[in-house]
Amino acid sequence: MTNNITSKEVDGVAVVSFNGRIVLGPESAALRERVKSLLVEDRKKIVLNMSSVNYIDSSGLGMLVALHVSARGQGAEVHLSNLGEKFHDVLQLTRLLTVFNVYDTEADAILAFRPSAASA
Repeated sequence: MTNNITSKEVDGVAVVSFNGRIVLGPESAALRERVKSLLVEDRKKIVLNMSSVNYIDSSGLGMLVALHVSARGQGAEVHLSNLGEKFHDVLQLTRLLTVFNVYDTEADAILAFRPSAASA
C-alpha cells in the first residue's frame, strides 16, 4: 500500500510526502523502504513532508529515529517539514525535536541544505 507516498526532486533534494498514519504496519514500512532506497541511490539530501500525517505512534517515531541514524551513518541528512501541531507536540514531549532538523515549510527544509543557509 504505497499510494500514500509521493516523491519528487526539488533543487537536488529528494522530497518524500506521506499521507496517513505512521504506525506499525505496511504503510510506515513502505515509507521506511522509500527512504532507504533513496539512501541506497546515494541521495544525501532528503526532506520528509509530514503535512498529511494525521497520527504517529511510538513505532512510527522509532522508525523515524532509525531512518535519521541510518542517514547520518551514510553521510546523508533528513529534514522534517510541515509537522502538524500534534506531531510537533509529540516530538517536543519526547525531546526528539532536538534530534531532528524540523522546518515549518517544505521550502524552508529544502533551503536549509544550501551552504549559505548553514552559515546564516
